Amino acid sequence: MKENLIKDIFTEDQHRLARIAKALGHPVRVYILELLSRQSCCYSGDLSEELPIAKSTLSQHLKELKDAGLIQGEIEAPKIKYCLNREKWSEAQILFKKFWNE
Repeated sequence: MKENLIKDIFTEDQHRLARIAKALGHPVRVYILELLSRQSCCYSGDLSEELPIAKSTLSQHLKELKDAGLIQGEIEAPKIKYCLNREKWSEAQILFKKFWNE
């Protein structure tokens, strides 16, 4: 019962902003977003060459960004091509601007 009351307190924008903020909560994910914002797309293999982390760790970071809707992946066997989800990225910018201006 108490959990339902807590859910009712928060707006949909607050939930979305918290999800995006969680996805931005690690410097590797911020780096990936900055990289993808400067180019149209990037293959996971290219990212693993650029970042000094295990491929499994990179996959976890990419999954977190994808689950938040900030990036999208497309399988081009044997690689996966990742791109910034421009629509969700714009939505995130609007949510953060609204948050900082309140």
